[in-house]
Amino acid sequence: MGSGGDVLIPPPCDYGSNMKVIPTNDQIKELQTILRDKNTSRSDFKFYADRLIRLVIEESLNQLPYSPISVITPTGASYDGLKYRSGNCGVSIVRSGEAMEQGLRDCCRSIRIGKILVESDAETHVARVVYARFPEDISRRQVLLMYPIMSTGNTVIQAVNVLKEHGVPENCIILSNLFCTPMAAKTIVSAFPEMKILTSELHPVAPNHFGQKYFGTD
Repeated sequence: MGSGGDVLIPPPCDYGSNMKVIPTNDQIKELQTILRDKNTSRSDFKFYADRLIRLVIEESLNQLPYSPISVITPTGASYDGLKYRSGNCGVSIVRSGEAMEQGLRDCCRSIRIGKILVESDAETHVARVVYARFPEDISRRQVLLMYPIMSTGNTVIQAVNVLKEHGVPENCIILSNLFCTPMAAKTIVSAFPEMKILTSELHPVAPNHFGQKYFGTD
């Protein structure tokens, strides 16, 4: 279930039960349109990107495990509610994934965030991890892996492999994404069928200018 009881929309093709698309509405479609428009200014791009990031992060948090808890209200009444299970963290894939860090911090004030840098060889275009920094106990945590644009899925595959090498179970990783191509979706779910993937859109053309526009390096 999504925020407010919305049901997560299954992709049009069978990508497995762990591939989820957040419910599309006019607001989300407008945000996606603004981010794809070549005439959008950098300040507007960042503002509307942050709005879409927040929506995706909020829904990603809904995928984390909760535990029941009872609390006492200021009036002395008992209330049965929920709390996150301990041991969550974020990991951003540098650089574009760093755009999603503040959205996660806005929702989880003290959450720890690690980083992975993946580079592609200029000649072979093979992706490889050149830097990774994680909490020491990441193998015992639920991990929100943040990467906004997935065109081929190769970068994410390298990042997930590093997380698994550090002992993170595949089913403890939630990939938070803004735009994903069908090719990338098929590649990733084939490689990691137990990992949850959350995106705002499946579309053949990804806005690959995202990182440059967001950070003002275009």
